[in-house]
Amino acid sequence: MEDFFSDGLLLSGQTARKIYDGIKDLPIIDYHCHLDERAIAEDRHFSGLGELWLAGDHYKWRAMRLCGVDEDYITGGRSYREKFLKYAEIMPKLIGNPLYYWTHMELKSLFGINAPLNAKSAEEILDTADKKLADMSVGSLLEKFKVEYIATTDDPMKELKYHGVIGGVKVCPTFRPDRCFKEGVSHDVLEKRLAYFISKGCRIADHGFDLVDAGNEDLRWLIEQCYKNGIVLQLHFGTFRNINSGAFSSVGADAGFDVFRASVDTDALAKILDEELQRLGGLPQIVLYPLNDNSLRALAAISGAFPNVLIGAAWWFNDTVCGIRRQMETVSEYAAFGTQLGMLTDSRSFSSYVRFDFYRRLLADFIAEKVDAGEYDENSAASLAADVAYNNVRRLIYG
Repeated sequence: MEDFFSDGLLLSGQTARKIYDGIKDLPIIDYHCHLDERAIAEDRHFSGLGELWLAGDHYKWRAMRLCGVDEDYITGGRSYREKFLKYAEIMPKLIGNPLYYWTHMELKSLFGINAPLNAKSAEEILDTADKKLADMSVGSLLEKFKVEYIATTDDPMKELKYHGVIGGVKVCPTFRPDRCFKEGVSHDVLEKRLAYFISKGCRIADHGFDLVDAGNEDLRWLIEQCYKNGIVLQLHFGTFRNINSGAFSSVGADAGFDVFRASVDTDALAKILDEELQRLGGLPQIVLYPLNDNSLRALAAISGAFPNVLIGAAWWFNDTVCGIRRQMETVSEYAAFGTQLGMLTDSRSFSSYVRFDFYRRLLADFIAEKVDAGEYDENSAASLAADVAYNNVRRLIYG
């Protein structure tokens, strides 16, 4: 068991380790997440590892369902200890799943536990972790992970009373108008709310939608507002929500029953970008996140036809070992990899910042593979890795 989740995890050789050593301790800018800013402001503690991991993580809920765990142990009334033990039982089934990596990386980095989680080890691991977690809080977790900036995801009508610089971390709102668009809230009202968000430190707007529609006036309005106000626009699309209607009725939204669409109309997106560029004379910084990565090549090509358009991080179903590598290869071949913005959590869990280490290991290994094959200049590797891991997004957020 000597090599289980060793320091060389996901790093194929000395070049990869050298590159990784140069980026592993860089601060974290989490430019898209679903964390609770009030929990940050109040520096909350957790009842135990069961709550930290299973209170709202639909990644874990989905995996438990895949392995036949009864819903009572997932979103039902069982205790967090019982839920944790059920989660531990399924862990050996998750070979290759990102949860297997993240779970063991969290155990090691937060609690010094470097043993595989399974039914036999679950009780001891939980007891050990809970004792250490008793002395931890949201603030101490953010400090441990060197989190510098958090962009929460916020409804336009939110009061924003808990945002600001908290314990040295800049916690800023993101303008997410999805609900307001669906309910027909006027653009005049939303424009005033956007101004309020910006006054509270907002640097990003985010719009999540299903299909790309060239006639979408709300999206066109949002592009215009971001351009006028000099803020970043993130577009998450290609989702197919709540496909299990019975589960949606009993469990609710954002519980693990969303998937990706079979295809996305990239032609329609190109039309929108072209018409708005001609109308406005420019575009805001736009970051594209396709949920079905079959469209990555087309979108990477589109990004080269318009100013200020980038492909975002491998998102949701794609933040796997193969998904991240596929995204890196595609962007490097069809766009400019050195302009990438690195990782984000897209998470509701304060322990999920190991995803940045996960990404940085894969980033280092991706670059090292090119260097070791004689396909990339070794002297440029360190600065490229630092730009993608941290510098690019820092310049984008801070200007």
